Amino acid sequence: MLRQARDANATRLNSLPEYFGMLGAIWAGAPALLVYFVWLAFEGDILMAQVLEMLPDADSMAATQELLIGDIRNAIENPISYRIASEEVRMAADRYRELSQTATLALTATCLSVFAVCSALALKFMTPRIRARAQVEKIIRGFLLLCSMLAIFITIGIVLSVLFEASRFFQIVSVTEFLFGLDWSPQMAIREDQVGSSGAFGAVPLFVGTLLISFIAMLVAAPVGLMSAIYLSEYAPSKVRAAVKPLLEILAGVPTVVYGFFAAIVVGPALRGFGQSVGLDVASESALAAGFVMGIMIIPFVSSISDDVITAVPQAMRDGSLAMGATHSETMRRVILPAALPGIIGGLLLAISRAIGETMIVVMAAGLSANLTANPLEAVTTVTVQIVTLLVGDQEFDSPKTLAAFALGLALFFITLALNFIALYVVRKYREQYE
Repeated sequence: MLRQARDANATRLNSLPEYFGMLGAIWAGAPALLVYFVWLAFEGDILMAQVLEMLPDADSMAATQELLIGDIRNAIENPISYRIASEEVRMAADRYRELSQTATLALTATCLSVFAVCSALALKFMTPRIRARAQVEKIIRGFLLLCSMLAIFITIGIVLSVLFEASRFFQIVSVTEFLFGLDWSPQMAIREDQVGSSGAFGAVPLFVGTLLISFIAMLVAAPVGLMSAIYLSEYAPSKVRAAVKPLLEILAGVPTVVYGFFAAIVVGPALRGFGQSVGLDVASESALAAGFVMGIMIIPFVSSISDDVITAVPQAMRDGSLAMGATHSETMRRVILPAALPGIIGGLLLAISRAIGETMIVVMAAGLSANLTANPLEAVTTVTVQIVTLLVGDQEFDSPKTLAAFALGLALFFITLALNFIALYVVRKYREQYE
């Protein structure tokens, strides 16, 4: 196709030859990819329906069909589950594998056939007079628009799903009790005489614990991250910056569970031992330990954003300040930091959102106790930890205990959304434009 385009009279071409090749590749490959992805979307349901039709008692097992499907899928994916499954489930799993292999071969042949047919049609209808560039750019714009809309629809779907389940919770528990209640005990009583299952859903202790740990984390991350960014961007030699900046950002790649181990095994006992030496009663799981380690985890986040913002300040402002007789430190304090302050504040607000959403460190270092306290030496819990706790294991999604997780998720969503809007507002309102 490219050869045909090059061999044609150059004055008759509406586009470069490369665009004809791209257009031909799109015409030939897009239908085959469409067939492939459509089959992947429905393959599991189609094959499972074929397997269930083979079972002799499939009609009589309609009430337990979901459980049967779950057993079959476990037997397919897990060899241990396959060995302990019943003969009927093993037979269904074997049949599913056979159908899957046959379907894979058929899908490969179909995609290759579609590709060959579409390639032949593309060669037949491709002429030098086709506006290949315009069509390619139109297809690319449509693909980019589709990706943008997909991201928006996914966000809307997440919000609507959480909002729907949260509305079911608020039909059982009032909004005022949830937002202003001081007791959190989501254990619902099965019997009237059961002890220790009060079913209190006051989320204030969770909000206070979340803000307390996030505040401690920012006390650690904000000064350390900002000062390191100032040093690396303004004072460090190029060789030192090239070595230190990647090492600092390695902290961002450490899994949060490793930070949790560090907080539970090293920081927590160290704080407890230090507290005992000075006469303080420090809990083995405390907000101080979790917040301190969380602050260490957020340092690369604050440092990277602050470094980028400081580096983006025009060099002309530095040169002008130095030319007026100001020292390097005076230039930093009176010129560079004021110019970079909106971006730094926006980065700090985004770091707060990151701290609020952290779970693993709090689970391992701060505990699960919903205590209403501002004492950083005591054990507290956060919203994200309670969400994980409420949704662990087999849960009934008509119970207030399980639905409370969605109400907490909705509250957390609006908190982080508000922080993000504040960050964007600060950056847009106070950003100065430099020529």
